[in-house]
Parts: sequence; C-alpha cells; structure tokens
Amino acid sequence: MRGSQKNKNYKIKWSSDFAYAIGLLTTDGCLSSDGRHFDLTSKDIQLLKTFKKCMDLDIKIGYKSNGRGGKCSRIQFSNTRLYKWLLTIGLKPNKTKTIGVLDIPNKFFFDFLRGHFDGDGCFYSYWDRRWANSFMYYVNFLSASLKHIKWIRESLARLLDIKGALRFERAVWKLEYAKRESLVLLKRMYPSKDVPCLLRKRRKIEKAISLSE
Repeated sequence: MRGSQKNKNYKIKWSSDFAYAIGLLTTDGCLSSDGRHFDLTSKDIQLLKTFKKCMDLDIKIGYKSNGRGGKCSRIQFSNTRLYKWLLTIGLKPNKTKTIGVLDIPNKFFFDFLRGHFDGDGCFYSYWDRRWANSFMYYVNFLSASLKHIKWIRESLARLLDIKGALRFERAVWKLEYAKRESLVLLKRMYPSKDVPCLLRKRRKIEKAISLSE
C-alpha cells in the first residue's frame, strides 16, 4: 500500500535511528524518478517495522510479488522534502551501479553502516579444520559500485584502522573483514542491544562470537 508523507514540516535531523534508516535506503531502498516516492522491499517484516519507527512513518506495510509465486513485504511513501535532501548527500535514482561517496557524519557512520549491512551485508562463520579449536567468522559488505565500496573501505580504515579485503565476485564487489578486524568493527556497529537492527542477523553474530570465546 502506498503511503503519503506530504507534510512540509517533516523533520530531517541526523540521529542514530535516522542514520540507520538511511543505510537501509542506500542498499534496499529505491528512489523513484518522479522526485518524491520511495520504496523499501524486504522479506523481513521486522526490518520494515524498524525502518518505519526510525523514520517516524505512519504508513502500512504492503506486499508485492517476488516473481516466483510468492510475496515480499514492502513500504512505499512520498516525501518531496526528504527526497531532495537525500540527493544532497549522494543518493539518487538508479543508484545500484552509480552510487559513490555519501555525506554521512562521522558521529553516525556506524549506525548508517549497520543499516547498510542489514540491507546488503552478510555474516558467516565456520570451524577451520586446518587448526584445532579455530572458529572463523567474517563480515561482508556488498555493492555493484566500486566507488561506493571503496568509500566504505576508506572510511573504516580512517575510523578504525582496519583494512579488509576487496574483490569482485558474481557481478558485485565484496568487502570482507576477517575475525580480528570483524570483532573491532562489530563492537562499533552494535554498541548496545537496543540499537535498531535486523534481529536475526544480530543473533547470528552473537552466537558466532560466543562460540569463538
């Protein structure tokens, strides 16, 4: 169902919650070419509910076909003021392969990054048979835009002094951080249990970290 947010007084102000929502829009969101509409689609209802809360949106969650006989949950809304503001920080329509540097304040970068990770990132872990009692885990950020993924890597190198590994796989760029650097990164991305996030992904991370301790 299409929602409407035409209020000219809609508040645009950086906060931890707002930065997280911008991270989700950057990855899973779509800016319509009409200059006012947004679409965020996800299989996770919990993620969309969190996005609504962070953006202070009073709209319903709708559904659309996933092309395989099933349905995906989605949020659609309209806000010209927000749309124009997002253009000023680097977001734009048809951004998948063209998105580059975004103007995100350092103070809220890791909130933004957590949203980015919940949208297009992944986490995996395994026991490495080459070494006894060696449990490995990795944090990955994905993007079809080299310029964008390089910006994330350079930002993390500057803010946390971690390097990661960048490579091109299956038509997307993957920025990967192994166990030692992942732990440094995850502590900043999840400073407390009450930050907005995709709960199933956070629980998976918590379980992996507990197994490695």
